[in-house]
Amino acid sequence: MEILVDDILNIKKKELARKLICSLAGNYQVNFKFAETFAPDENYEYHDREFSEAKEVVLLLENSEDRISLQHILYVADKMVIKHWRQDWIYENREFLSLVKDHEWEKIQISEEEAKGTWTQKVYQVDDCPRYEGRGTWIHADGRHFWESQADAALPRREITKRSDYNLLRRFSHIEIFDNGDWVIEQDNQKILKNLDGSETLICLERGLETFTVQNYDASFAEEWWNNKKDFWAIVQNTWLDFIAENDRIKITEDEKLYMEQFKLAEKFTGENFDETEATKAIRELLSQHVEGFKA
Repeated sequence: MEILVDDILNIKKKELARKLICSLAGNYQVNFKFAETFAPDENYEYHDREFSEAKEVVLLLENSEDRISLQHILYVADKMVIKHWRQDWIYENREFLSLVKDHEWEKIQISEEEAKGTWTQKVYQVDDCPRYEGRGTWIHADGRHFWESQADAALPRREITKRSDYNLLRRFSHIEIFDNGDWVIEQDNQKILKNLDGSETLICLERGLETFTVQNYDASFAEEWWNNKKDFWAIVQNTWLDFIAENDRIKITEDEKLYMEQFKLAEKFTGENFDETEATKAIRELLSQHVEGFKA
């Protein structure tokens, strides 16, 4: 009877978590705040704090029993949007990409027992290449709903061209959803230099705060923009998923160039100019130039 009760409780928790994850979709005003806090080296020169804000539209791409996918789109200005990050949530996922350093990942497995009741958040870069994957259990207590995880990530886009003193961001993430529809990502990050021998040197700690405040602006332009490009990006996503499924190690070279060229292809194969065969060929050719072991 005890096992049966536990299973019933897990089902109820799963359905509540699914509703919460789906509720992340919507129109928001987003504020990004990052500040370095402590460093073991007393001579370390702290970098400037970073503050930015934008409108962000979060679209629900998939809502199936064990998988939910959300695409973020930055609303930079009137009639100007940019594809941002994507997050896929997988229930009781047992396979992960774990960052080695820079833009290299290795595949790891966990047991069925370890995965039980957990949700994995798989986060992808603006060009849909991997970024980080963390798992945790959604907590519902005292009127609060939150999820926490730790994951090693590649350098964030805001620093990737500015920093060479670290090559791994170990991020502890706290995602909390509030009754009014707002949500927040709180980060406690470690900026780490992973050395050739595998040892790690802590460069500094960082505090991050991303707040998503519900807004009622007209997002029809962003939605139309995405509808004209979603077929292209679906090929990119599926190409990556297939490659990851078949390989135990992923390494990207010239990450900055890859995403810039990927965006150019997205503009080329948009709307009426979309050609599945030609788009697939171009995507595979580009990835073969920047992903080790990828065959065009």
